[in-house]
Amino acid sequence: MSERARIRHGGAPEDDADEDVIPEEFKKRIDKLNAREINTDAMVMDTLLDLDVLARFLDELAGFDTATDDKLQSLINLLQTDPTLRAHKVLIFTEYRDTARYLAEQLEAAGIDGVAEVDSQSRNGVTETVHAFSPYYNGLTSAALTQAGSQEIRVLVATDILAEGLNLQDATCIINYDLHWNPVRLMQRIGRVDRRLSPDVEALMIADHPERTSTRGTVLLWNFLPPGELNRILSLYERVTHKTLRISKTFGIEGRKLLTPDDDYNALREFNQAYEGTTTSTEEMFLAYQRLLMEYPDLPQWVEAMPLRVFSGRDHIRKDARAVFFCYRLPGKDAATGEWGDDASLTKWYLYDLHNDHIEEDATQIYPLIECSPETLRITHEQKSLLAEIRRKMDKHIMNTYMKRVQAPVDARFHLLAWMEMSSQ
Repeated sequence: MSERARIRHGGAPEDDADEDVIPEEFKKRIDKLNAREINTDAMVMDTLLDLDVLARFLDELAGFDTATDDKLQSLINLLQTDPTLRAHKVLIFTEYRDTARYLAEQLEAAGIDGVAEVDSQSRNGVTETVHAFSPYYNGLTSAALTQAGSQEIRVLVATDILAEGLNLQDATCIINYDLHWNPVRLMQRIGRVDRRLSPDVEALMIADHPERTSTRGTVLLWNFLPPGELNRILSLYERVTHKTLRISKTFGIEGRKLLTPDDDYNALREFNQAYEGTTTSTEEMFLAYQRLLMEYPDLPQWVEAMPLRVFSGRDHIRKDARAVFFCYRLPGKDAATGEWGDDASLTKWYLYDLHNDHIEEDATQIYPLIECSPETLRITHEQKSLLAEIRRKMDKHIMNTYMKRVQAPVDARFHLLAWMEMSSQ
């Protein structure tokens, strides 16, 4: 066993006990970093803290019991108690292969009949599984499966490998065990069963299975939404809902409901102008800016001459609310040259809510809170130490979201243009 392997497995020689864990090539890179701009000590400490959190997660998982998996138990209870799901074919979608295998195993252990699972690495071919789950719309019948020695599948757990290109119309029930971030993927899942039905195939299926008559021609959908606390962190439901409503408003979904029965499709203001002749929130912001330019034609030159990181404050328009508004210039990459610089940069608004640490990034939601007139009083209440801490959190948020997402190089910088506190005292 090599020295490196022995250290990894806890068998380090005595004289290597104090060996530096940072390889030499990493040290050379660290030496090139500007210590005034990048706090390497803090980065190392944050990494160690992250490792500590992961270790605690692993400790928690060591005592994991499926009986305490509330989401799994809810799925099992749904399949065992819902009259439709108990009697008819069910297609369960999850985004992850490990989750799909876990669900299939646990559903079988719970006594759910006719369970199968398919993912990108399934040993049994996807085609064979699809035929066993949806024989009639793949040129077979239940009797033909039996004669071939195959067991018909009633509950199929699948990843999005089945989200497109396959005929699964034998089923009418879909369960989204988790939401995909892309609403198009959710629609593709529904599209596996919500397809053109053949009168001849329908007649043959109903003749063999008259109990399916009541559900034919209708797609029944169940969605497992993230719990409130997790959704606040991920903002998954909010993002997926917004995208879904936009797509649905454009192309139309029967019943106008996709994620929950209470989805408010009329609240999609981005399409009001096209459908109802009213202006959108984005257009209202642009018109307000145009009015400012008409009233103050020298405004662009005046703003350009202002220094960076201008700070101000005002009363919050909502009672007992506290927030800090930030305006940043974020680096961008020129599509033609591939170079990062100010010419390709963009401006981004953020609003940090002090009550729940939520960071709002939708400018149309932020605009009504920060809108001011020349008569608006400049009022500040918060302590400088608190504002400095919030500023550091915002910088870290941008590093962990935008900068990572665009894979910005080390020398790319974002700049705070202006910020403003808002408090109601």
